[in-house]
This record gives sequence, structure tokens and C-alpha cells, in this order.
Amino acid sequence: MRILVTGGAGFIGSHLCERLLREGHDVICLDNFFTGNKRNIAHLLDYHNFELIRHDVTQPILLEVDRIYNLACPASPIHYQYNPVKTTKTSVMGAINMLGIAKRVRARILQASTSEVYGDPQVHPQTEAYWGNVNTLGLRSCYDEGKRVAETLMMDYHRQNHVDVRIIRIFNTYGPKMAENDGRVVSNFILQALKGEDITVYGEGEQTRSFCFVSDLVEGMVRMMETPGFIGPVNLGNPAETTILEFAKKIIALTGSTSRIVYRPLPADDPKQRQPDISLAKQMLGWEPKVSVDDGLKQTIDYFRSVLTPV
Repeated sequence: MRILVTGGAGFIGSHLCERLLREGHDVICLDNFFTGNKRNIAHLLDYHNFELIRHDVTQPILLEVDRIYNLACPASPIHYQYNPVKTTKTSVMGAINMLGIAKRVRARILQASTSEVYGDPQVHPQTEAYWGNVNTLGLRSCYDEGKRVAETLMMDYHRQNHVDVRIIRIFNTYGPKMAENDGRVVSNFILQALKGEDITVYGEGEQTRSFCFVSDLVEGMVRMMETPGFIGPVNLGNPAETTILEFAKKIIALTGSTSRIVYRPLPADDPKQRQPDISLAKQMLGWEPKVSVDDGLKQTIDYFRSVLTPV
């Protein structure tokens, strides 16, 4: 098949491109390189069935494809709060433009939504039936609400125009090729530990997260795309929950670091709990994570060791 991956030079997108190429598909990677990195896909440029297009999804584009994975959007607070208007435009206008392609050429489209649509959840763990507890006016709302509107657009195009859509909600994902400067907890902690710097924990570190290795996520995405008749939304993440403080201590142990843990005030609207209920993914996709957190962290730590520039 001919497959378009928007945001294909990003962390998750580049892993997805690799997977699709291994399966023999023709892959078009579309990215404006705001948060994507050419380093992530440089080794793919020699593939005869790989094509790279520098383009912003907020602008229309004409392509002929069979499948669209719509991943384009800054996904870390540091990046999506840098230009919140642009973030909302990327989610909303990007979804409209990609849905326009899907409608015109009858392509199937998968929307990479996020656990952030649940906001600071009052239901734990989060099921797909939960409507969320989201601050529409906060610093994070450009991302949260943009992704919620993108889900709405997917469903409206499906109901009104019979577009073949899929919706996944991605929970915290980590692995090689994460950006060093994206401000996410995994990359922050690993880099601080490898440099011997203080590890910054916000609040008391009692907020919880659930971390899924990137290869497990990509497997879930491909299964969702190719499962007939199942629109979603479906949670894709690792239900193994840990506190941020426990996670920081684990990374110190795995890196052999001498870093100390220091505490800073909790950011606004930071969710207290984040854990997916993946019962639906198990039932409909036969999917659940396979890579243990320790094994995934070792691979991620090795990656950051290889790219870390000595100070």
C-alpha cells in the first residue's frame, strides 16, 4: 500500500515509518520539522519506497494514498506551549486537510489522539467511555482541546461523508529517538542522570504515569489501522502505573548515576493520575504491551548515551 505518515520525522512517526517500510509498503513521510528531526529518518532516505516531503499540515496538499497516519502535532508541553495558536491549528486544520485527502481518494485515516483528552481525570484508570475533566482555558488546553476537536472532526467526517476513520489515544510513550529537549519526564530524567545533574521532580513526586515502549505502541497502531470495522477510540498505553518519584529512583539505579532528586512546584493542570484501561485494545485488537519498563529504559538510556554531547 501507499501510506502517508504526517509527523513522520518525529519520535513515534519515524519508528512507524521504519515498521511500514519493513512490511514492504510505499511510505510518504510528511513533516515541517518543527519538532521532527532529519536524524530520525536519514537512514531511510536510501529506501526506494520512501519519500520525504517538507510540508506543514495546516496547508492543503494533494496526494494519492491508501492509508493516512495523522501524527503531526507538537506533543510535549515545552513545544506545544511555545506557540499555542499554532498547536491548535496543527491539530484542527491538520485534521481537516488530512480528512479532505481521505474523503477524496477513499483512504483510511488513523488519528493519533492522546490521553490528554481525559485532562486531569476523576476516573481511574481511564476508559474510552470517560469524557474527561479538561480545563478549556489553561496553558495545556491548546493541545488537549485541539486533539479533542480532531476526534470530533474524525467522527463527523465518518458520519457525514462515510470516511473510514480510526482513533487511538496514546498514553506516555518512550524509547530511542526521543528529542533531548522536549521536556518529557523520561528524557529529562535520563539526561539529568547521565550528566550527573540534579533530577527535577515536580510536587512531591506522587503523581502517577504509565510508560509504554515505542515498539509496543507502533504494533498497536498498525493493528488498529488494519482491524476492519473498528473505529475506536481505543487506549494504547502500558497499564503498569508508577509514581514519578519511583520512576526517578529507577532511572538513577539503571544509569548508575550519583544525581540527587530535587523538588520543584507542580505545573498548572498537571494530571495527578494517568493510567490506561486497555481492556478494549485487548478485546478488539488482541494487543497489550510486551516490553518491560526496565528493558525499554535500558534501550532508551543506551540511545541517549550515544547522542549525548559531552559538556
